[in-house]
Amino acid sequence: MANEKWPVYGEITGPVVMIGFGSIGRGTLPLIERHFKFDRDRMTIIDPREEAGKQVAERGVNFVQEAVTAKNYKKLLKPLLTKGGGQGFCVNLSVDTGSVDLMRMCRDMGVLYIDTVIEPWLGFYFDAKADNAARTNYALRETLLEEKAKSPGGTTAVSTCGANPGMVSWFVKQALVNLANDLDIKFKIPAVDDREAWAKLMKKTGVKGIHIAERDTQRAAKPKPLNVFWNTWSVEGFISEGLQPAELGWGTHEKWMPKNAQKQKHGSKAAIFLEQPGGNTRVRSWCPTPGPQYGLLVTHNEAISIADFFSVTNKKGEVSYRPTCHYAYHPCNDAILSMNEMFGAAGKAQPVLHVLEEDELVDGVDELGVLLYGHEKNAYWFGSQLSLAEARKLAPYQNATGLQVTSAVLAGMVWALENPEAGIVEADEVDFARCLEVQTPYLGTVKGYYTDWTPLEGRPGLFKEDLDTRDPWQFRNILVR
Repeated sequence: MANEKWPVYGEITGPVVMIGFGSIGRGTLPLIERHFKFDRDRMTIIDPREEAGKQVAERGVNFVQEAVTAKNYKKLLKPLLTKGGGQGFCVNLSVDTGSVDLMRMCRDMGVLYIDTVIEPWLGFYFDAKADNAARTNYALRETLLEEKAKSPGGTTAVSTCGANPGMVSWFVKQALVNLANDLDIKFKIPAVDDREAWAKLMKKTGVKGIHIAERDTQRAAKPKPLNVFWNTWSVEGFISEGLQPAELGWGTHEKWMPKNAQKQKHGSKAAIFLEQPGGNTRVRSWCPTPGPQYGLLVTHNEAISIADFFSVTNKKGEVSYRPTCHYAYHPCNDAILSMNEMFGAAGKAQPVLHVLEEDELVDGVDELGVLLYGHEKNAYWFGSQLSLAEARKLAPYQNATGLQVTSAVLAGMVWALENPEAGIVEADEVDFARCLEVQTPYLGTVKGYYTDWTPLEGRPGLFKEDLDTRDPWQFRNILVR
């Protein structure tokens, strides 16, 4: 692709291997072509679907039609990632691929690595023999942290670097800086990896919690038919996380816990989970355009990593401050209908799973940001308001949701190329300012909004409710029961 108006951020000197060529892979490829120098003859895309092969053929790079599995990944990937010398880059954008195993192999070979989620091997999400604690993103993150502790430093592997998890961690830091300035707090922006300083700054601002607050208003030209699951990004990914337990970083200000909530027994214990699926759990939240809305409490890695990153501990190692953090997701209306239909059928997915492509959508916006709440100014939303029309102009093969993800992958790749010996890092640990500098041209309007709304607004209304009227921002008031 021509680079007339887009910066080239660096050269990938070795092979580039992309695992998965679904909606996100298809949208990421043009950004890699646009912003990096690399050897196209040594770029390979791996996907088990014949349809993906046809799409890759149009792009003129190598294709391997095969599923990456726990049994074949070393034999399949090692030759591709080392062919011709230089430092290779593995871009993992697939489902059912063991992220920790893949990044370990890549780092052993000196190959850079990035993914958008800590993905397990096939079977994890639907393992009826595993208890719910073992099926959480908390448990998956613990496998990453264990690998990081076992093998510190070395070749960079950027974990969980999509829109969310990923971009939203950078939004949290930028929103916190904006809020601290607006509160006239004297501070210096902490170093990228100074967790203690960042956590103390958040505590000083009085933030009680954070919603990853999103509203997707993109709509299709035709109505959704029965027995089809429609979404604006990976349907398999959405179903998988929707069937995991609802999960959230658990703040120190919380005075009440749901009866079906469970605490984690190992690690940081920064999160709890509910004995119910996140895709069928609603919370009250707020976004700038719709205002108050229901969101789904779908589990995401950032709910845990952000709560953990911004925890303040005392000299005894006890947590004295931690924000509550969780996703509050209102997907496109067709995805809401699809999820309701699936849960109405006892959680059995529809026979047809389909990602709405840009030419099937007519309009709409994906409004994705972070809502920092509970401070003196009540609540502050900061994020991206990207329309379908803008996404179409900015890059090919994109809808608004997809471009927020693919541009975050781009930003993470740039940072990894510029910091090739950073070891294993989560999105919370990379340079948020540099990543947003790379990503912002693809995000439409990036802006902050204050709101006076609280979860108590208009309640209890016509029916009695069990509310905490003294503290509007208790999870007791946020969870729809």
